[in-house]
Amino acid sequence: MSAGESAGLQVEGLHYRLGERVLLDGVDLSVEPGESVAVTGPSGSGKSTLLMCVLGLVRPDRGAVRIGGQELTGLPSGRLAQVRRERLGTIFQFGELLPELTPVENVALPMLLGGGDHRAAYRRATELLSDLGVPHEGTPTGMLSGGERQRAAVARALITDPAVLLADEPTGALDPEAREAVADLLFAVSLEQGCALLLVTHDLSVAARAQRVLRLEAGVLTDALDGVGA
Repeated sequence: MSAGESAGLQVEGLHYRLGERVLLDGVDLSVEPGESVAVTGPSGSGKSTLLMCVLGLVRPDRGAVRIGGQELTGLPSGRLAQVRRERLGTIFQFGELLPELTPVENVALPMLLGGGDHRAAYRRATELLSDLGVPHEGTPTGMLSGGERQRAAVARALITDPAVLLADEPTGALDPEAREAVADLLFAVSLEQGCALLLVTHDLSVAARAQRVLRLEAGVLTDALDGVGA
């Protein structure tokens, strides 16, 4: 494996069956640093399962997942959690922020869980929120708008400088204006930070912004026709 291949995300021969349903049937995928790849497909086709396998939250029946050259499949739970904290940033549809924490506390949390310095974590969280235009002084997390919550979720995903950024329907719960702003941010961040971005979405207009668009259906991942998930 070359240095370039080892730096981002590699998925090799991934198989996963749920009962009689084959959700992943030998899926191969490579996303390089700074590259954005969108995966589309019908509901229930296995898109989120693919992300869960990359995260190590679902163990595939066969195949391998590598992040920055480190194989995740088969790692002990403690080591897997460490790799996940250090090398993966994840953004979900509803942000998954903790309302009882402030925006700064939410963003700093991954760095703190990894044993980072408290002051450094809070300083970096404040910088990221300011850079992304999220109010954080005196504004409870529960009072943020949908778009602000997603931008805060992006900040939280970036605080550990991940090698790979995963996004599961990150614009699905947003109004059109907020959707465009969050999509702009995700693709800009991938390029500027050199993250490999893997985005799962039903929104073909968002998917079309990616450098590559793939379609997952019947367990098989293929190039989408003309880059629009047809």
